[in-house]
Amino acid sequence: MRKYLILFILSMIAWHTKAQDTGQMRYLYGNEEIPKSKLIVDSLDELDKPKLYVHKANQKKEDLVFLVIPGGGYAGVAINHEGHDVAKRLNDLGYSAYVLFYRLPKVETMEDKRFGPLQDAQYAMAQIRAENPNKKVVVIGFSAGGHLAATLSNLYDRPQTEFLEQANLKPDFSVLCYPVISMDSTITHQGSKNNLLGPDFTAEDVELFSMEKQVDKNNQPTFLMSAKDDKVVPIENSYRYQDSLGLYNIPNPIFTYEEGGHGFGLVNKTDNRDWFAAMMEWLQNVNR
Repeated sequence: MRKYLILFILSMIAWHTKAQDTGQMRYLYGNEEIPKSKLIVDSLDELDKPKLYVHKANQKKEDLVFLVIPGGGYAGVAINHEGHDVAKRLNDLGYSAYVLFYRLPKVETMEDKRFGPLQDAQYAMAQIRAENPNKKVVVIGFSAGGHLAATLSNLYDRPQTEFLEQANLKPDFSVLCYPVISMDSTITHQGSKNNLLGPDFTAEDVELFSMEKQVDKNNQPTFLMSAKDDKVVPIENSYRYQDSLGLYNIPNPIFTYEEGGHGFGLVNKTDNRDWFAAMMEWLQNVNR
């Protein structure tokens, strides 16, 4: 199975690679049909075809590689300021980065929309590890992309297809920026919850996709960032995840802004402190 895994990944790397200002774009599943899709690839709208944008650094550092997952409330993908801009800054520091354009959860295109985005994130992880076998993988997620990054970080032992069963799907480090963490109605982002789980969902759904309830001793060190005045995704999401990690003594620093609201990406215009620089310093010093 591992032989076929490597061959499949290499074939996807070679297929439909396209140079552009946003890095090298390739379709996540190459020219293959998407597992657990209700529709064949040729009948899918372009927005329903997941993509991986590869931003290779010119002077590569050998220790880390990054998977960047933009937000968008599971209703869109903020690919530029929470994706390509982040990758470019990582490139400037000598790190390669992959930006994921994941499928949005849709009953029309997916057998189970709850797990469609996770499947895409897991395939991205499998490809990144195959291409960077000696590097540790950092996943950076924003908002709903933070929820997807946290889901990848916690449900790595739930491969979504048989193909993924031989791959290491667990990120080594997580960076969660103003993330949706919980499906608890008192603090969740209702739009993300409805788009991923709704309109009808069970108590089991809420439990499984509330990432603060999925943490255990095997979680990876995690850096959190949020603004205290965020009215879209309350900072309580980050605090709850931090508390859960703390129960197992897992490194879990949180970088907070007094103001800034939600969705500001790399630059919070209300504060000249740089969360990204703080995050990179933490990555260099945290116990690996």
